[in-house]
Amino acid sequence: KSIFSSLTNAFHKAFSLRFYSILSMLKVAILGPESTGKSALTEQLAAYYHAEYVLEYAREYVEKLKVSYNYQDVCNIAQHQIEQELVFESSESKAEMVIFDTDLIFTKVWFAHCYETVPDFVSNRLQKGFFDVYLLCTPDIPWEPDPVREHGHDREYFFDWYQREIELLKKPYHIISGIGELRLQSAIKVLDALK
Repeated sequence: KSIFSSLTNAFHKAFSLRFYSILSMLKVAILGPESTGKSALTEQLAAYYHAEYVLEYAREYVEKLKVSYNYQDVCNIAQHQIEQELVFESSESKAEMVIFDTDLIFTKVWFAHCYETVPDFVSNRLQKGFFDVYLLCTPDIPWEPDPVREHGHDREYFFDWYQREIELLKKPYHIISGIGELRLQSAIKVLDALK
């Protein structure tokens, strides 16, 4: 390789993420098992950065059901998640960042775990690589039960599964841990390095 080629490759690897906010909106997904502070972290980061944000749709949808969710319900949730992404693909917003509370990886795992199948439209959309970076929350926060949550006993299992799915997409990710302010500051440190 020429010296110029080597320097160009090194520059790209070292600085590509840092210039997302110049070229386009930085798209961040906050992922993790249930009861790991994803929604709170989404809102805190959005307030800190004056960023756009999208809260988890699955919770809102399931809370409104009068019966247990089924396969079609999860399809509806996935389709709505994709619609939310498409809004920001074509958005003329001048915001430098948008933060999503969970993404289609969550829904893919939901399909695979409950129904042992994943619809093609979910897998195909994930391959588009909408998000620039993932913040993966560890289950080091005490479990808080509520009527929608299901997996308090196996959060480590799902954490590992989400991590594998992010790695399959070959997307950058950072593990976020710590209680309260420490968790927020951990995420801010990561995102500051990308701005």
